[in-house]
Amino acid sequence: MHFWRRLIGRGRGRRQAVLAVFLVAAILFLGRHTVRRQSVSEAESWLRDADRIPKDEYNKLLLERADRKSAWPNYAGSKWRATSEQQRELNQVVKAALLRRSKRAAPDNELLWAQRRLQVKAATKHAWDAYARDAFGSDEYHPLSHRGENMTQAGVGYFIADVLDTLILTGLTDEYKRGRDYLASSLTFDQPGAVSLFETTIRVLGGLLSAYHWSGETDAKLLQLADELGSRLAWSFDTETGIPPETAQLRPSGKPHAFLSSTAEVATLQLEFKYLAKLTGKQEYRKYVDRIMDVMFKAPKYDGLAPIYMDATSGKFSGSEIRLGSRGDSYYEYLLKQWLQTRQSEPAFHAEYEAAMEGVKKYLVTVSPNQKLTYVGEIQQATTDTPHFNPKMDHLVCFLAGNLALGATKGRALSNIPPTQLSARDREDLILARELADTCMHMYFDTKTGLSPELVYFRHIDPATGKETEFNKDDQLVLPEGDILVRSGDRHSLLRPETVESLFVLWSITGEEKWREYGWHIFTAIEKWAKLPEGGYTSLRDIATAVPPPREDKMETFFVSETLKYLYLLFSDPGSVPLTHYVFNTEAHPLPQFTWN
Repeated sequence: MHFWRRLIGRGRGRRQAVLAVFLVAAILFLGRHTVRRQSVSEAESWLRDADRIPKDEYNKLLLERADRKSAWPNYAGSKWRATSEQQRELNQVVKAALLRRSKRAAPDNELLWAQRRLQVKAATKHAWDAYARDAFGSDEYHPLSHRGENMTQAGVGYFIADVLDTLILTGLTDEYKRGRDYLASSLTFDQPGAVSLFETTIRVLGGLLSAYHWSGETDAKLLQLADELGSRLAWSFDTETGIPPETAQLRPSGKPHAFLSSTAEVATLQLEFKYLAKLTGKQEYRKYVDRIMDVMFKAPKYDGLAPIYMDATSGKFSGSEIRLGSRGDSYYEYLLKQWLQTRQSEPAFHAEYEAAMEGVKKYLVTVSPNQKLTYVGEIQQATTDTPHFNPKMDHLVCFLAGNLALGATKGRALSNIPPTQLSARDREDLILARELADTCMHMYFDTKTGLSPELVYFRHIDPATGKETEFNKDDQLVLPEGDILVRSGDRHSLLRPETVESLFVLWSITGEEKWREYGWHIFTAIEKWAKLPEGGYTSLRDIATAVPPPREDKMETFFVSETLKYLYLLFSDPGSVPLTHYVFNTEAHPLPQFTWN
């Protein structure tokens, strides 16, 4: 009592003040206790819901897919569906994510991943230092011959612009400053020469815009370079239909002429030009690329699937091949990402994306006979009533695993999504994403080097005849009893990023440790076979059958811009570049989401 008398004192005002303090403390304690009880109750509810499988909803989805009129009278499609076992496995993934959330503790092995992250940073420096020593300022780098090469007479900053944000994100600040200063003082786009509209947009324009953002959005010179490049490339959009040619002139004159353009290339300019429009206030940039999408939306498709060429004269798709590999891939990628870029405010993109994914599942997804590998094939002879299914999958297609997971969750982690908010389609997309990612890893695991070839074929049972498709004479099974076939001309590796891109997205969304371990497998294989002790990395000519694989005198810019960046982020906290706030362009340049207002 003596203590309390001394604390409260004898004055009435002091007694009232102290009592008020106690009252506030009690309210805060009770409030925190109530919030904690509500949080525990919510967590328990979510965990119970995680056991749910929406069978009726999924059966309805499958029935609607089956009842939809086929794009081809004599082609039934692949009829893929998620199995009950896969549904239960997804439930376990969701439950594990929710349990990790309830513990609110850092994983025990974060020190291990921090060490591995530092190894990726060291690899990035190893690649940059060799380029800076042998070819600084050049567009391309040939590490075996220790030389650079330009795409135009003076170069367009192809390599440096593409890797700037990787240098920022990996903390290589001195290297970033040297690259940035070179672009600011020496790069000019006022020069003669033709460049790829697509590659220059995703690598140089996208790289400049991302570096501008990640350096604090205060470097006016980077934005000025991006604006200058954008204005020169925009000349290509001045065609009758708005569909640009595949090449752009840096010193344009007259009107551009376009005949056939790659579907993926003309549909993969939008994120970059829209963000440029947002930053500069020049809405014509947005109008150019929106016009392309308007033409594509109106053009007839095959149940949401688009052939790999656009006729710039008619504004319609052209050709008889449909695939999600070369010339098709990023068309589907950017349908989703344009919707996410403007914070889900333009629903037409999402509707077109979902229609396309329905077509993918109905006609292109199938499972191999022995290893039960889920993959995405191709359609040939699409203009006939009897198209041909080709059991071929480019490594490029491995982007789709991450894209499906991104579309299903809008970039949110499963630990932050009430299980009841995942629709039957969302769940199916997550299941397909995980299955495809596992298949893509078999393209690495099953080879002698642990690296993936450029593309593979799969053993395939023709549903019409029940017989296995015959091998071509140059097909070689990667495993004697396996399902992956590699032809002699496809055994090279450019150290592409699509698989590690999907591993990063899946890790960020599911929190499953296996995706990181897969990435570590890829990184160690790259270090073992592609690293040059004297500096740099090389592409490889035959990773499927030759040990050691012979080297190719080229270090692709996307190896540093994409592959190493995604590996670094895979080994980092998912919050370092949150998928709820950023969209990665197809060259792995993370651009912030925004609204037009």
